[in-house]
Amino acid sequence: MPDPAARDAAEEASAFSHPAVAPDVSAAYGEHPDQVVDFYAPRDGRQRAPLVVALHGGAWRAPYDRQHLTPFVDFLARRGFAVANVEYRRGSAIPRQGGTAPVAGRWPETFDDVAAALDAVPRLAAEHLPQADPRRIVLTGHSAGGHLALWAAARHVLAPDAPWRLPAAPELRGVVALAPIAHFDRAVELGVCGGAVTQLLGGEGEFDVRARHADPALLLPTGIATTVVQGRDDIVVPQAVADAYVEAAAKAGETVGFTLLQDVGHFPLIDPAADACAVVAEEIAQLAY
Repeated sequence: MPDPAARDAAEEASAFSHPAVAPDVSAAYGEHPDQVVDFYAPRDGRQRAPLVVALHGGAWRAPYDRQHLTPFVDFLARRGFAVANVEYRRGSAIPRQGGTAPVAGRWPETFDDVAAALDAVPRLAAEHLPQADPRRIVLTGHSAGGHLALWAAARHVLAPDAPWRLPAAPELRGVVALAPIAHFDRAVELGVCGGAVTQLLGGEGEFDVRARHADPALLLPTGIATTVVQGRDDIVVPQAVADAYVEAAAKAGETVGFTLLQDVGHFPLIDPAADACAVVAEEIAQLAY
């Protein structure tokens, strides 16, 4: 068997080897430089296409921005989708005192931004990407972005005191979450992304209070069609995290689609050169059409 770490490194190198793809147009949804959405028109020239809203991963940490997702976004555009690639505020690039890694996430700004962006996307798409059909929106996200996609689709089941709560379910065809950090307790147990979940919530002292507003596994059922795509050989966000989320959904009375890909790790899901990326596009199409 290949060494898991070596395999993961090779898959990451492949996913990150593609040059960034510039958007057709960008639009701000706020005043901060990170409050921006990049729009990509369907490359096949169709005049009306489902809109895929994409949220990038990177453990909610500043060094990882939407640029690394642009080859995947372009892949979807070449498959006939209109795409919105969302940026949002992430943790500081400077590690906390005594730490070595950049801080994961900003509370509450990371969630403020995702909520604001999703609220603004239909209006911004109407202004800047008329090919996008607002009646056929599918959310997708990879890793930490998969968490944010699941969270954004669950805002209507947030507690009444949550600032991001929606009065009704968002108008979505569904969510396709790619290797998502979807169950916080399980992710913490496994040390996913070097303690990123605990950092996202502001530390252990805030964890329990804030998790009820942020953990997708605690925001079930949503009533939104949801599919999780996961590589069996993922050592970044292991399958056990997705398993725990799917089990939590079942206990809440909701069925979540679960596509497990053999001999696939974390990064092929967003790598246009990998077969797994075509599977992801097909899962999105299943919800969009």
